[in-house]
Amino acid sequence: MNRSSATADLPRQRATSAAPSPSLFIKRGTPQFMRVTLALFSAGLATFALLYCVQPILPVLSQEFGVSPAESSFSLSISTGLMAVGLLFTGPLSDAVGRKSVMVVALLLAAIFTLLSAMMTSWHAILIMRALIGLSLSGVAAVGMTYLSEEIHPSVVAFSMGLYISGNSIGGMSGRLLSGVITDFSSWRVAVMAIGCFALASALMFWKILPVSRHFRPASLRPRNLLINFRLHWRDQGLPLLFAEGFLLMGAFVTLFNYIGYRLLSAPWSLSQAVVGLLSVVYLTGSWSSPKAGALTAKYGRGPVMLGATAIMFCGLLITAFTSIWLILVGMMLFAAGFFAAHAVASGWIGARARRAKGQASSLYLFSYYVGSSVAGTLGGVFWHNYGWMGITVFISALLLLALFTGWRLLLRKL
Repeated sequence: MNRSSATADLPRQRATSAAPSPSLFIKRGTPQFMRVTLALFSAGLATFALLYCVQPILPVLSQEFGVSPAESSFSLSISTGLMAVGLLFTGPLSDAVGRKSVMVVALLLAAIFTLLSAMMTSWHAILIMRALIGLSLSGVAAVGMTYLSEEIHPSVVAFSMGLYISGNSIGGMSGRLLSGVITDFSSWRVAVMAIGCFALASALMFWKILPVSRHFRPASLRPRNLLINFRLHWRDQGLPLLFAEGFLLMGAFVTLFNYIGYRLLSAPWSLSQAVVGLLSVVYLTGSWSSPKAGALTAKYGRGPVMLGATAIMFCGLLITAFTSIWLILVGMMLFAAGFFAAHAVASGWIGARARRAKGQASSLYLFSYYVGSSVAGTLGGVFWHNYGWMGITVFISALLLLALFTGWRLLLRKL
């Protein structure tokens, strides 16, 4: 081989060496896959337990601090709002310094702030702690999805993403369940303290067992590069629609579960705080539906599965309008199952759709997702105060109809 041909082959050789080898991807059934699954499952569980542990005790906080339902819901909305803001920075930060380090520090800080929040005696101090919790958790939410899309073999990424989302659903259930039941038998401070200790243990286990990234390539944090990638994401045919889906789906989900407790604590049901907390077991449907949705996408495609999951949410919402507690429970189960399935599909779609700066793309999706939680979750309080459950039903219906329309546009574009 002459010198010129060798020189011509250099770019090709560098590209080959830089490309991830298929043998380095983590495959299903291997010990590494089990470690990743367990680590990210526990991280998702802790994240959502910390984030949503206040949801079933909103009526208790209203009573203790003398605030309205809408003001009480702000203890959740401020967490999700600051989490959304943080995602704009932690996703790009993970593109520069690495996935695991960002997630470990974020989870540890969130657990510590949760423990501190249980000691606060003023409403404003609690809100400050809740804001810091949301800001910290932003370092787990987007980065976890990016880690999976980079490290797991492409053939099982959708399944793995579904397992991660199922950890989120069980975490949301556990946080609500523990805080509701412990508050009824002790106090909300003891409940929050217990969840903070659990999250701290989860963070330490996550640190110990999660494998180091093999396919991570550091990217520059220069503002110009971030702006270029930001524009590319928003100019993409599919990503902005997926961002809108995150906003609408999460807004609908949080609104229902923010105010269903107020409804069931009043007549004619007059349930106890512990029973309302126990109703969080409906989140277990999400631990089944999210990996199931990931598997179905391989057979039917992402668009049809996401539309079907959103339609299931809509059916569940309509069933909650009945007065039978058993029908309300069935409606909540369908609503939760549909939500986690739709979210699993949408979040997995982001990693497949983004061509570069995947961490930033995931951050933008979750930014929209948690802004939906904050905006709709708080706005829902106005509908509840003025129109009761019928107002909540109409408000969520509007969000879901928009989500169906957005999903239909994604399907028509065959993305």
